[in-house]
Amino acid sequence: MRAYVDADILIWHLRGDKKALHFLQDLRKNSDYEMWIGAVQRAEIVFFMKPDEEENTLLLLSQFKTAAVDQACIDLAGKLYRKWNPSHGLDINDAILAAISISTGGKIFCLNKKHYPMPEVSVERPW
Repeated sequence: MRAYVDADILIWHLRGDKKALHFLQDLRKNSDYEMWIGAVQRAEIVFFMKPDEEENTLLLLSQFKTAAVDQACIDLAGKLYRKWNPSHGLDINDAILAAISISTGGKIFCLNKKHYPMPEVSVERPW
């Protein structure tokens, strides 16, 4: 199964958080999961890294496959956004990752499960 790691976990890892490090190490060892990120989550990390962070950031990202965003994904994400934004404040980035996860049958790991209120999305808090 694909394990989609949300940007919040990657950011904490890059900031030196030991819980994030241990979670990623355990996930990598778990043969039940393939390590993935969504294209938008990759963008969140890459766009905001500082020049002195580039080497470590790209090394971390090299451990993941990146799920592409296509027309079907955006169309599904749009439906999710229109349904869940008014009541839960769903943002575009999370809607896209949710659509990717639904389309591939993957599980999202993030620190705030409230970002993914959809019952059809498998989401788990890593610690």
